[in-house]
Amino acid sequence: MRHLVPALLASALVFTGCRPEKPAEEAADAPKVADGKIVFPSKSTQLGALGVAPAEAGQSPALRLNGRLVWDDDVTVRVFTSFAGRVTKILVEPGRSVKKGDTLALIASADYGQAQAEARKASGDFALAERTLARVKDLLEHGAAPQKDLDQAEADLGRARSELQRSTSRLAFHGGDTGTVDQVYELKSPLDGVVVEKNLNPGQEVRPDQMLAGTDKLAAPLFTITDPSRLWVQLDAGETDLGQLRAGQEFEVRSRAFPDQASKGRIDAVSDFLDPATRTIKVRGSVDNARRHLRAEMFVTVLLGAEGAATGAQVPAKAVYLRGEKHFLFTEEAPGQFTRREVKAGPEHEGKVPVFDGIQPGQRVVIDGSLLLEQLLQTPEGS
Repeated sequence: MRHLVPALLASALVFTGCRPEKPAEEAADAPKVADGKIVFPSKSTQLGALGVAPAEAGQSPALRLNGRLVWDDDVTVRVFTSFAGRVTKILVEPGRSVKKGDTLALIASADYGQAQAEARKASGDFALAERTLARVKDLLEHGAAPQKDLDQAEADLGRARSELQRSTSRLAFHGGDTGTVDQVYELKSPLDGVVVEKNLNPGQEVRPDQMLAGTDKLAAPLFTITDPSRLWVQLDAGETDLGQLRAGQEFEVRSRAFPDQASKGRIDAVSDFLDPATRTIKVRGSVDNARRHLRAEMFVTVLLGAEGAATGAQVPAKAVYLRGEKHFLFTEEAPGQFTRREVKAGPEHEGKVPVFDGIQPGQRVVIDGSLLLEQLLQTPEGS
């Protein structure tokens, strides 16, 4: 019977849901959590599960992005006709250099002829109004005309002058004059450059509002003129790349056609928003194409930064963990004392993660046991 008493007491404890108190050694070994800090006793056995090492100076690889070359819109013009008509002659072909004002094509246009006729008529009406005013003034001086005739003549002259200015300015804007009414519109280049695209044929009907059948877009321009030595590159960067992109940053451009030749470029603009569909950031840069070996619409690879460029601190990838949408790690503030820090981390490369903000090189970081420390922070004290 004496041997049954201890067993009965143990069973009673289990039945009633009671648990034995923690040993004094285990309670003394438990860490304390206060104000986001975790403090371990100096002789805590749990410290052996934590690995700590100093953060290294960041050595980031070059950022590689895919891009597409396009014409530089600052030196590019897409030429459309201002008047409806039929193409009678084409004077330039792709590859030819042109100057501002050079004629690209001739278009027989009744609309342009109407503009010429209006300018000629306005010129004649103005000359007539001048003569009428001079005659009325002479008659008035001799008492043969009333004052109201002079007022009317002056008003007619003002209207004729305004119409002449309007019609001749419109004609001059399109490169014509009042010397003839031949209905031949000369399509001219608005700037210096090289003709890189031609989309018209002799006899083709053209008009200013010409649209592609079944679409809401303008048809291809009749001519595209640009400076091929200057190109733009359009890039799509990810959210994690944003910290490595800034206006004015230089980069290299390489193409599959010329893998051993690199062209220099510079970022001109970084978009202020993300594309909601692709979750990418639009980036535009300028490329030096003085050798004329690159072509518009060519796909290229853009390298930003140099291998080994300093980027703040660098830690092993397992030291950083994600909580929600933010990155965290633990630093050792003193022996046995750890603090959780939010950091701005870059993409992992060869087992390392660059940290742009939150810690400094040389600061001691927990590289093993971060999840254990996170669990301690989330566990109510004493449970």
